[in-house]
Amino acid sequence: MDLIADILLAAGALGAGFYCFVLGRRLRRFNDLEKGVGGAVAVLSAQVDDLTKTLKAAQDTAAESAESLSDTTQRAAEMARRLELQMAALHDVPSVQEPHSVPASPPEPSEPIFTRRTIGGNR
Repeated sequence: MDLIADILLAAGALGAGFYCFVLGRRLRRFNDLEKGVGGAVAVLSAQVDDLTKTLKAAQDTAAESAESLSDTTQRAAEMARRLELQMAALHDVPSVQEPHSVPASPPEPSEPIFTRRTIGGNR
């Protein structure tokens, strides 16, 4: 009986050893850097690094563009305000006669039409 138990124990140990050998080979192929999952993980890790750098560059560019757009919008708002002031000033100018109506005789100018004025020392 002891002999049968020893034979079964030896067979079990050999079976377990063979199982570990096969499992070790599979695990080695699984982690192979060229063909296995290890290679896929390495490639994906490199791609994640590249995408992170690209995303950072895109965020920096977007921030610069937003700042430039904000500056341009402020300048446009300032110019719109100036144009509104100029349009309001044009309402104060007397209206010009119709081009179809011709006066009977040209008016005699009593003073020059255009004069040069200096305001506050600026020209």
